[in-house]
Amino acid sequence: GLIIHNKIKGIEKVEENKDSLTLRVGAGENWHEFVLHTLKIGLSGIENLSLIPGCVGAAPIQNIGAYGVEVKDFITKVEFYHIKEKEFDNRNKIECDFGYRDSIFKKSLKNKVIITHVYFKLNKKFKKIINYGALKELAQKKSAELKAKDISNFIIKIRNSKLPNPENIGNAGSFFKNPIVGSSKIERLAKDYPQISYFKVDNNKFKVSAGWLIENIGLKGYRKGDAGTYEKQALVIINHSNASGKELLLFSNFITEKVHNTYDIILEKEVNIY
Repeated sequence: GLIIHNKIKGIEKVEENKDSLTLRVGAGENWHEFVLHTLKIGLSGIENLSLIPGCVGAAPIQNIGAYGVEVKDFITKVEFYHIKEKEFDNRNKIECDFGYRDSIFKKSLKNKVIITHVYFKLNKKFKKIINYGALKELAQKKSAELKAKDISNFIIKIRNSKLPNPENIGNAGSFFKNPIVGSSKIERLAKDYPQISYFKVDNNKFKVSAGWLIENIGLKGYRKGDAGTYEKQALVIINHSNASGKELLLFSNFITEKVHNTYDIILEKEVNIY
């Protein structure tokens, strides 16, 4: 079929005050390069999202997130083109209906629009978010003099050590969402599995590490044919050489079934499947 590669470029300032700067960014800009650009010009906010593969236009669709930060926290508006109506439109942050790895672009506007530009409101004053996972280690080492660039560099190092380079190993990235469970459920899980990895979302919701659930049942680095999980990160499904899309999907269903049978948790896919 026809593949259209969005290469809309450009980063322009649209609004500024003493605390923040809003940028209008072309959807075809490389995401990681954009993050590095914001750090270079003295802005902060999205440094925790360093080295996430893809382009700026994909960020709001998925509401990408990592290390305690979601991109929705910094998006103010998304501009797009209606394919059927052949007209331009936009949605503000609230209208984008952002959720955990979710947005209006994965629901009512799915396959109906092409994102052209995204507006980001970023901080001039560094506000560190380092209370998530491995970042706690960084905080203990150099919390006082920590800069946004330090966090970015640390995360780049972590991601390079745990995640496969798509140029070397074909992969579908983090395939499943981290499931969210209630307090009674997490109490039972913690009793049965004292080492389980999770953190509190609010008073009655807890986010459990899908990677931990998969690894704990022995499926980290597991392989069926040419489909498998990455040896350094169980959440990532990789293609060893010639696995078809159907094989990868069947392998993901195999993982979902194993996790459900073990923990009574249904893993939800993070990726879009057509």
